[in-house]
Amino acid sequence: MAKKTVATLQTGGGKEHTKCIKMVKNEKTGSYTFKQEVVHNDLVKEWFEKK
Repeated sequence: MAKKTVATLQTGGGKEHTKCIKMVKNEKTGSYTFKQEVVHNDLVKEWFEKK
């Protein structure tokens, strides 16, 4: 099943998207969590700038 997904992303419009992972600190506990999302290449910089 993974092969089918990878093949679809490479032949389709998947090259125009990037998986972004950002580390976010929780103000109450001080612990960190990871926030991840698939974003269009044009919007990557804006995604990292927002909180």
